Order: sequence, then C-alpha cells, then structure tokens
Amino acid sequence: MRFFTVDDEVFMLEEMKKILGTLYPDGEIFTFDCPEKAFEAAKEFPADVAFLDVKMRRMSGLELAARLKKIKPDIHIIFVTGYQEYAVDAFRLRATGYLLKPVDIEDVKRELTFIYDETPKKKRITVQTFGGFELFVAGQPVRFGRAKSKELLAYLVDRRGATVTMAEACAALFEEAQDTAATKGYFRQLVYDLKNTLKKAGAEEILAKSFNSYAVLPDKFDCDYYRFLRGDPIAVNAYRNDYMPLYSWGEIHNAELYFEKQQKD
Repeated sequence: MRFFTVDDEVFMLEEMKKILGTLYPDGEIFTFDCPEKAFEAAKEFPADVAFLDVKMRRMSGLELAARLKKIKPDIHIIFVTGYQEYAVDAFRLRATGYLLKPVDIEDVKRELTFIYDETPKKKRITVQTFGGFELFVAGQPVRFGRAKSKELLAYLVDRRGATVTMAEACAALFEEAQDTAATKGYFRQLVYDLKNTLKKAGAEEILAKSFNSYAVLPDKFDCDYYRFLRGDPIAVNAYRNDYMPLYSWGEIHNAELYFEKQQKD
C-alpha cells in the first residue's frame, strides 16, 4: 500500500509519517512539502491514499486532489487541515475523509478503517454492476446456466426493487420479440432457472416473486450501483463509465451515472 502525505508544515509531515508507519509498517510512505512534487511523483508512482493539507502555498490541497484523481481515479483522498470551512469543498471532490488538526493515531486509524476494513458493513450477497454484471455469495461468483437468466437478474437489480411485469421484462430482454405464447413460455423458463440458480447458491432471499410481478429486495444485498447513488466515495471512484456494459437497456442509466460523476469531479 502506498501513502502520500502532503503538507507545507514539516512537523506535520513527520507526525503523519510516524503514524502511518505504526499502522502500516509494510506500507510505502512518501512525504512532500510541495504539492507540485507530489503531483509529479504521482505520475510515475500513484498513491492508494493521499493525506493532503488544504491550505498550501502555490497549489491548494483541493486542486492537488483534483489532479491526483485524474491520474488515479480510485485514489482515496483524506484532507488533513486546521480549517473546517473547507469541508464542503472537500466532499464535492468525493474525498474519502476529512481530519482536523491536530490529528492523532486514532483519527488516522478510523479513516483508514472506513476504507479498508468494511467487514461490519459487508453483506453475504454482493452484486457488481460496474465493469460487468456479477453476483457473489460469500465472496464466490455465482455461475448461471443461461445468460438470459443472468440478464433478467441484472435487469431487476437495475430497477432497484421496483416490480416488473412479464411484459416489461420481455420488452427489455428480447427487444424485437413478439408478445407470443412462445416468448412467454421462454420467459417462464428463465424465471425457473433464475430461482434454481439462486437457491443453489443460497441467495434466493434477494428475489421477490408474485403473480406476474418480479423484483429484487435491495436490503438483502450490497450493490456498487446503489452505493454510488447514495454518494459512497468508494463506489463513485470505482465507476469508469462501465455500468452494465453488456446490456443495451443499461445505457440510459450509464449515461446518467457518467453525467453525475462528471459533475462531482
């Protein structure tokens, strides 16, 4: 793990290096008293986490954060400053954390725990929508017998718990297909296959089904898309204009996410 700490106060740099060295003895820790030098170093060796002072000479920490995110969009930015009034601007840049000086080891440990130790918040079932749709149970990917049954689950995740009728699902999944008995029969097979796949994986609780009504239960699983919509900085940083890339019905929401991220950046 590589850390940058940038501050024009030498004492603060030494203190942060000491704290990080105690918490992560195997980590790479780089200190900079000049934001320009930190930016140049990041071009060759981008950091995983950057602790930035906000108010520095020549380049502010806010400006440096924006530049570092262009080099490594998933970098975690934690501002360390004596000026609480910058908090709003910091979180507009999707900062992961914000610490007020003076800081101690418990302050830093808490912020890094939010990033790297999410165990208490993790759910047994997780859904990935960025970079390709996948379902995981206890960290293991679930294999689907039919690509279309997997797409059906993806479509229900996209609807975020809103119910879907057979006609609506068929229109999204099959596009040009006619509303025929054969199409309805095939769709029922997909539902049956999806239910069996989820049951075998121990994830059947995420699906809600009643007569001509299908939905997922969002509170039963973790999802990067849902966390993005809640403003979670880790999910926002993970998004690369790649929401549900295999499915044409996902293009509208992908465009919305892309626009929202551009506004945040």
